[in-house]
Amino acid sequence: MTLPKLLFFIAVALFGLISMAALFKKSAAATHQPSSISVPLEVSLDQQVQEITPAALAVHKPAVIEPKIPAAASSTPSLPVTSLPDVDRIEELFSKQDPKFPIVETITYKSRVPWLKGRPAWLSDYASHYNTSRHFIARSLNGKPDYFKQDLAEGDRFNVFRLDKNVEFSLVVDTSRCKMWLFYVDTDEKAPVLMKTYPVCLGRLDPSKASGLLTPLGKYSLGDRIAIYNAKTTGTYQGNKIDMISVFGTRWIPFSKELGPTTAPAKGFGLHGTPWKIDANGQRVEDMTSVGKYESDGCIRLTTPDVEELYSIVITKPTTIEIVRDFSESSLADALNPERLHKQGG
Repeated sequence: MTLPKLLFFIAVALFGLISMAALFKKSAAATHQPSSISVPLEVSLDQQVQEITPAALAVHKPAVIEPKIPAAASSTPSLPVTSLPDVDRIEELFSKQDPKFPIVETITYKSRVPWLKGRPAWLSDYASHYNTSRHFIARSLNGKPDYFKQDLAEGDRFNVFRLDKNVEFSLVVDTSRCKMWLFYVDTDEKAPVLMKTYPVCLGRLDPSKASGLLTPLGKYSLGDRIAIYNAKTTGTYQGNKIDMISVFGTRWIPFSKELGPTTAPAKGFGLHGTPWKIDANGQRVEDMTSVGKYESDGCIRLTTPDVEELYSIVITKPTTIEIVRDFSESSLADALNPERLHKQGG
């Protein structure tokens, strides 16, 4: 074999060895290539951005819904987008002069009435007959929020709920505003009418709760295990004997049962007054400083005048309370439409 041919075969052999080595290296590299990419993905969860790699997505886990704290309760509160009206038409329930709500009528007291035989009729008899609380009649009779003076004389005039009207009451609580709205609904007309806006105290903030605070969300009926407290009323609370007025104020209206989805059972929750404390002079005084704040154990507090007024109105009629983060989430959101309120005179 000549020298040129020998050099040609050696060159071909070397080229073949180099090519085989290159192919082997590429194959090995492909075998050990990672199965996931290292570029992170951004996943938006309730306005919070978290960096998640594909490896972290390999095992699917249910999303956790974080409790939302009401905007007004946060450390940097933001004003509600919608400004809702503060309404007070409550005297249209109690006034013996126009304007009056169409669900009430003014009657004249007579000791002898056709629906009661054998004895004179007292204020309690009128209350029972007209499904109107004695406190409601007393306030109308006295012309002021005096609920215990219930003396009647022939010819006295006062308001009662009309027997030809099927009336229910609805309360809506907005936890972002610490406000509550009272509506009446004539079930034949189906149109809710706003009567009053109340400032309230709600439960303390608690991020572990679905509502973000100790007060639950949802719709409840109000119960009939109501109570009136005064300075001499004692009871047991959290295992201790207390003056009930020091915790619950002068009135208690409990939740009765859940009406649809709620974040907590009805038991233990209710509406009541603000607590009364002993001041530096040894006098018992109402402490209203919690109203508009988040300081209760979960119940809804109102000032004494407000809770006594509400008590006198709702305790003899079916009443529901709907607690929402924002009024726009309520089933009665449209009832605060300014045009509708104007037509109602509110």
